[in-house]
Amino acid sequence: MKKIALLAIPAAFALAFTTTAMAADGKAVYTDNCAKCHGEDGKGATKMGTKLGARDYTDATVQASITDDQAFKSIKEGMKKDDKTLMKPSELSDEDIKASVAYLRTFKK
Repeated sequence: MKKIALLAIPAAFALAFTTTAMAADGKAVYTDNCAKCHGEDGKGATKMGTKLGARDYTDATVQASITDDQAFKSIKEGMKKDDKTLMKPSELSDEDIKASVAYLRTFKK
């Protein structure tokens, strides 16, 4: 039983490190690909974000209204409203999209 407990501790640290690394990589992906519209702070208060109606991702209600899968799909496939393109489909890898969504979740207050 002690052996299992001893193995669980390094596994927990590895998971924590991976999650932190993913968020760190997500910040770089977000900064390079998303901040122009959504802002460095995630509020969407940029010129382009305001024009296109970008949501304020620091708002817990906004964060709760979208799942990680929905965010992933929006980034991957883009977003349209009627005939207006709100966000073009991304050419990012699936891993980079997941990392940027993980980083986006850090904006919630």
